[in-house]
Amino acid sequence: MYKTFDIIVIGAGPGGYIAAIRAAQLGFKVACIDAWKNSAGGPAPGGTCTNVGCIPSKALLQSSEHYAHAAHSLAAHGIGLKDLSIDVRKMLARKDAVVKQNNDGILFLLKKNKVSFFHGRGSFVKAVEGGWEIAVHGTASESLVGGQVIVATGSSARALPGLPFDEENVLSNDGALRMGAVPARLGLVGSGVIGLEMGSVWRRLGTQVTVLEALPTFLGAVDEQIAKEAHKAFVKQGLKIELGVKVGAVKVGRGGVSVAYDDAQGQAQTLTVDRLIVSIGRVPHTEGLNAHAVGLRLDERGAVVVDDECRTNLPGVWAVGDVVRGPMLAHKAEEEGVAVAERIAGQHGHVDFNTIPWVIYTSPEIAWVGQTEQQLKAAGRAYRAGSFPFLANGRARALGDTTGMVKVLADAASDEILGVHMVGPQVSELIAEAVVAMSFRASSEDIARICHAHPSLAEVTKEAALAVDKRALNF
Repeated sequence: MYKTFDIIVIGAGPGGYIAAIRAAQLGFKVACIDAWKNSAGGPAPGGTCTNVGCIPSKALLQSSEHYAHAAHSLAAHGIGLKDLSIDVRKMLARKDAVVKQNNDGILFLLKKNKVSFFHGRGSFVKAVEGGWEIAVHGTASESLVGGQVIVATGSSARALPGLPFDEENVLSNDGALRMGAVPARLGLVGSGVIGLEMGSVWRRLGTQVTVLEALPTFLGAVDEQIAKEAHKAFVKQGLKIELGVKVGAVKVGRGGVSVAYDDAQGQAQTLTVDRLIVSIGRVPHTEGLNAHAVGLRLDERGAVVVDDECRTNLPGVWAVGDVVRGPMLAHKAEEEGVAVAERIAGQHGHVDFNTIPWVIYTSPEIAWVGQTEQQLKAAGRAYRAGSFPFLANGRARALGDTTGMVKVLADAASDEILGVHMVGPQVSELIAEAVVAMSFRASSEDIARICHAHPSLAEVTKEAALAVDKRALNF
């Protein structure tokens, strides 16, 4: 006997559970299926972001930041400590508690909004009258029918060819979040976001971290000036970064993991580490979806093919988040989830890819929205640039963290903001002002003439906007 719903959402990551909640708010009868399990075998909705990505990494980053402050910064404040130590088990336990709070919070929100939750793997069976039959493979198997289906199955870490993750020696983001002791030596293949963030965690705790990046430039997607500033800061902290390398054989043995590679000059080198994190991107997760059985079109990467409104080639079937084109970001998935629910309801849901912010939660943090200076140059667009350093900001000085800068790019004729790029303290929070400004097509002068609280880090954004017109006041 089928259980029928207006909408079935497959996946309860940021895109899935948000889509389910918004659809329920709009009056639909909604089911949400998710297979993630906690250590006790119970449901753990939230996807990669909550379980082995955004949330646990931020918890560890916070713990390691406290340790680094205690070890290196508190003396300047007149605070003395003796016998400083780190209890990694307790740190991991706190991280796990934060994850569980988020899992439980999502389950509460689904229940509050009367979304029926099914714990198991969802897969297509066949088209039926009135929609699609979806099987739930879990502790108890279920057969559901939905008039509309939203696929939100996320992504998985990409492994090196011929080197699967064992999560003990060769780690994805999952294993990197579960290391039970501080390794003496840690290697990163690729300068991906999760890898850099995890490298930051363990470097703060005393690990020697080496990054092997195949590209000749560091953080190629980031504005070049910002990336250079970040690179300088990371190297100063002790992070060893090798660019333009070609990774060869990787061997796991009793002495750790050895990575053979050619450096940028073509010289053969070997890196030996205790643990190796592979951070070379992610791939759409469609395993078990049974897409081919119903003719759901996938591209060469395995992503579900969708149009600009997230419609697939099947009637009544949509897809959002990491499993489709576009940036693999939790907040992008959320926006698509909301937009699809509203489109199903006949509304005009909208996602503007040009104003999706990006953040790397290293120390210093890196954040940006819009186009980079190199993109504007390549497009032949006339622009003006203004920048301002945290070094000249009173709040940053009081915090004891003056690394970095804010940079504003504006159209040369209209002054419309085209991009804002930041590296420095708490820029993950500061970038929101730039997103709001760009969403309303503000000019750099608009930000420059808004009163910002003093003293605050946000004043750096105002000063950078003033600098576009060469009239910064404090530098």
